[in-house]
Amino acid sequence: MSDIDDMKVKNLNAYGSFFGNRWVQLISACLAMIMIANLQYAWTLFTTPLVKSLHSSLVAVQYAFTLFIMFETFVQPVGGLLLDKFGTKLMFALAGILIGGGWAMLGQVNSVPMLYCFYAAAGVGAAIIYGGSVSVAVRWFPDKRGLASGLIAGAFGIGAMPFVPVIQQILNASGPSQAFMGTGIFQGVVVVIIAFILRYPVGTKMPGQKEKTVKVDQSKIGFSPSEVIKTPHFWIMWTMFLSISIGGLVVTANTKPFGTKIGIASSFIVAAVMLNSLANGIGRVFWGSVSDKLGRTRTMCLSFGLNAIFLFLLPVFGSKNGIAYVVLLMCVMFTWGQLFSLFPSLNADIFGSTYAATNYGILYSGKGFASILGGGLGAALAAHYNWGIVFTVAALFSLYACVMSVVLPRLPKPIRKQTLVDNVTRSE
Repeated sequence: MSDIDDMKVKNLNAYGSFFGNRWVQLISACLAMIMIANLQYAWTLFTTPLVKSLHSSLVAVQYAFTLFIMFETFVQPVGGLLLDKFGTKLMFALAGILIGGGWAMLGQVNSVPMLYCFYAAAGVGAAIIYGGSVSVAVRWFPDKRGLASGLIAGAFGIGAMPFVPVIQQILNASGPSQAFMGTGIFQGVVVVIIAFILRYPVGTKMPGQKEKTVKVDQSKIGFSPSEVIKTPHFWIMWTMFLSISIGGLVVTANTKPFGTKIGIASSFIVAAVMLNSLANGIGRVFWGSVSDKLGRTRTMCLSFGLNAIFLFLLPVFGSKNGIAYVVLLMCVMFTWGQLFSLFPSLNADIFGSTYAATNYGILYSGKGFASILGGGLGAALAAHYNWGIVFTVAALFSLYACVMSVVLPRLPKPIRKQTLVDNVTRSE
């Protein structure tokens, strides 16, 4: 019996035929990711209405997006530790309350500071859901990490698509208050329900948790967070994650402001937001699956290089007409979102899956720093200069990530110190 078959039998015996089915777990995690997609990818629809209702500026409103991304990313290491310690049920239920309440209350705020406060609360909930869903995927599918991570990331990328026309219709009819409230309550309730379905597979919790286990082979334990941050591999991966994040975040936050500035018709802008979500989601699954065959870093080199090219071309040709605007934005997102399926897999490949949620949470913090340029600072640069400067800078960062994906595999694979000690002891 293979290790995978053995894992399936153990989980069916422990959880039953429904909760112990790894596809049920993966689909549930994907649904949770869909429920937080609006928080990031539908935000651009709300920017102009919020500027008007709060009597503020686009720069001030977009710093709320920066703050959301920062909380979504910087909380993930702590969220990962709590997920590894307390499990998915408690943490996902808490996350459902945070994202549902935080997003719903955005329509009730009457000041920019309150906007920041509730969007940050939603970011904390999104951090828990994102880290937990990725961890569920890589733990249940050790044989198909690229595909599983791609489906999780793809659900997040494509999740806003069915909501976009509904949100736009509510915005046109009733304004941001009703749009925030309706989607917020719905998303929060669904996540709380999912909290009672998700499980970690038997035998994959952190060492030290109360669970019946056999004696653990030290060589099979993954790198702890304190070990990971001491490797050059991690810091190369972190700077790559930060760099490739920038372009997509600029597009995510500013599709509508950018299109409005260059005179694109409203119908094309709404279509772009929807199709960006589609391209983003498909790209995550496509490139994640490709990476299982081609390899993580080779796939990164190809897709990140294309992303740099499309970002550079966007302000040049995207301003010509609505069709070029939509197509180039789709190309950017198709070659961007896969970072969220490739890096979790690469993280588990290099550092192991024992501390996958925590380690990926630390790596994911690079997105938080990228949000500074992708949100408020990007809008400020566009206001003082032009959007061409913003997208060119983003293209250069993507090019850096492409180059470093060639450097990374040339480094010797890191080895845990404990494993080295064990090996020496055995040889003696």
